[in-house]
Amino acid sequence: MKQPALKDDAFLRDVDKHTGRPGVRLWWLGQSGFLLHWDSNFLLFDPYLSDSLTDKYAATAKPHVRMTAQVVHPLDLYMVDVVTSSHNHTDHLDRETLGPLRAANGARLKMVIPEANRAFVAQRLECEPEWPVGMNDGDVKRVGPFEFHGIASAHESLDRTETGLHPYMGYVVKFGGHAVYHPGDTVLYDGLAEKLKPHAVDAALLPINGSLPERAVAGNLWGREAAWLAKEARAKLVIPCHFDMFAFNTVTTGESESECRRLGQRFKVLKNGEGVTL
Repeated sequence: MKQPALKDDAFLRDVDKHTGRPGVRLWWLGQSGFLLHWDSNFLLFDPYLSDSLTDKYAATAKPHVRMTAQVVHPLDLYMVDVVTSSHNHTDHLDRETLGPLRAANGARLKMVIPEANRAFVAQRLECEPEWPVGMNDGDVKRVGPFEFHGIASAHESLDRTETGLHPYMGYVVKFGGHAVYHPGDTVLYDGLAEKLKPHAVDAALLPINGSLPERAVAGNLWGREAAWLAKEARAKLVIPCHFDMFAFNTVTTGESESECRRLGQRFKVLKNGEGVTL
């Protein structure tokens, strides 16, 4: 099993070292999970910090064999102001992660979800239905110190409920003159790059594990597509994610890196537990 660049106490020391410093710092926690720090505020994107999927699928034809050790226990992330879920898949809405996270942060913790998923989220997390802040495509909402802009994601299609809500949501988060885009899981669809361009994002956190029928799970961008999307959207930096977690659903970063170089798109490949200052 791969070991994170930083884990447990070493990871928390790195977070503490940067707390309160000027600027923006991102740490990759594995899969699509990122911890963002800005001006003593912390935002946690789509954390998966447990072995719930490995346990669930252990005796099935689709075992979720973990490739990289867990970076940190969610109980130790006691500094989080806002946490997101982009959709209902367990690696983006994990009860075993979010329950301890709520316990560690108490009533001050806020959560952002797709409005389409409110009832499902309340049932899975056993939380008050009105607690999460719901988003849909085009919505703009202030959550704590962060301004969220809803950007629909397609995983694998651009789905809508009967009432027109999107169950897969990405977020452009703005704060202190900065902007970060986290789509959760998505493939390319017509108009996505155009939606992102006006936001002039500093960093796009894009999945690169692609889509293969034999995996029998919904797919994502391939590395070359993530590079193209970042370039078309004029992202200052692209950080690939959604690899090195489960052995049956991963890729190497070679395609993403080579296409970024060809296009002249700035990129940064992180190891689990590693941080980067924007």
